[in-house]
Amino acid sequence: MTSIFRPRTLLLLVGDLLIFTLALYLSLYARTLVLPSQAVFLEHLLPFSMLFVGWVLVYFVAGLYESRSIILARRALSGTLLVAQTINMALAALFFFSVPFFGIAPKTLLVVYLAVSFLLVLAWRALLFPRLGLSRTEPAVLVGESQEIEDLARAMNRAHRAPVRVAQTVSPSQPELARFIIAAMEIHQARVVVADFDDARVSAAFPHMYNLLSVGVRFIDALTVYEDIFGRIPLSRLNSAWLARNVSRSANTFFYDVLKRAMDIAIALPVALVSLLVYPFVIAAIKFDDGGPIFILQDRMGHNGEVMQNRKFRSMRRNDLDLTSDSHKQNKITRVGAFIRKTSIDELPQLWDIVMGRLSLIGPRPELPSGAKFYEEHIPYYGVRHLVRPGLSGWAQLYHRADPHHGTDVEETRNKLSYDLYYLKHRSLLLDITIAAKTIRRVLLRGNA
Repeated sequence: MTSIFRPRTLLLLVGDLLIFTLALYLSLYARTLVLPSQAVFLEHLLPFSMLFVGWVLVYFVAGLYESRSIILARRALSGTLLVAQTINMALAALFFFSVPFFGIAPKTLLVVYLAVSFLLVLAWRALLFPRLGLSRTEPAVLVGESQEIEDLARAMNRAHRAPVRVAQTVSPSQPELARFIIAAMEIHQARVVVADFDDARVSAAFPHMYNLLSVGVRFIDALTVYEDIFGRIPLSRLNSAWLARNVSRSANTFFYDVLKRAMDIAIALPVALVSLLVYPFVIAAIKFDDGGPIFILQDRMGHNGEVMQNRKFRSMRRNDLDLTSDSHKQNKITRVGAFIRKTSIDELPQLWDIVMGRLSLIGPRPELPSGAKFYEEHIPYYGVRHLVRPGLSGWAQLYHRADPHHGTDVEETRNKLSYDLYYLKHRSLLLDITIAAKTIRRVLLRGNA
């Protein structure tokens, strides 16, 4: 099977680097209205090349290389690019201020570069990139029948710049399935088949179509595309076989676990120490507000199902210990609690849980034991999320918008599980760094990931 997004991502990355370089040359010209000599250009290119690496990381964190962002509408793309380039210029100013031995002080150049690079990158991504071969929208035949297949067809056809457009959806129950698919391809002049190969009927039909590979027809796994676009695992396909293929293969992660633990300590410890400066103000505010306890101490479901204690600044009038009861409905957020929640200050004491190893920076949200027990009884395979250490932030925390938090909701928690399983399948140090950076961005900008 092939991917419809990786070639586009690579092309975007290479194009961005070339545009960064061209923007530097044009900015040098715009500053003096004299074409820069080779020596002047190379003198600036060396330090700027170091910045290019950081700028690409900023683009990556901003989601400009993700499948969902590749198909963004132009208006959303321009806003994201402007924010990313502004951050990049701030990083550049900090870089040249901190590392002065390059012998250049490009204050004016950076201002010019911000405008030139933004316009060039926007033109590259919004105008030129869509006209290249890899960006052309192709008709495709979609084969499958499930809610996920319907969601996928709808998303691909509504997207502004999706790589394929679903010309026809074919049910696997169709008699003579292979012949029917070939006929649909001929009608729509499609050379892409997006199919649910987990369906036994589709897999059985493929041997009758594999000769199409020799004439350039691409077969793409529908559920892989679903993961790329939605960032979640389709729960209709979750079974013991899926877990064996996608979870057990990530069990041997000793090197990753060591690096992840090192990252937790390296980030959490200094931040925890600095955060102590905030504690007196938070304590005074909580005491002045209602005179109640400063902290809440709750049991949470931890790694491998072990119960751990979780400490936070108190933001509600009392400590709810049971999500399955109705008592939480009468519990209210305090005035100070509303502020410390909005600013995530209530989470600061949990940094010490990360230092002690009970919690990680990145991982599934830890549930109350009563909630975890309830969901394990009502949602198949829910307990698999406890195979990894829970986290202060995570993939589901970024992209699932309807977490019940203080209460129980089986359907929304099923949806949240689909994001947790995506993290469990794809977890890596790069994904953890991405989630951490997106969390910082979300806290600072109070916006979407």
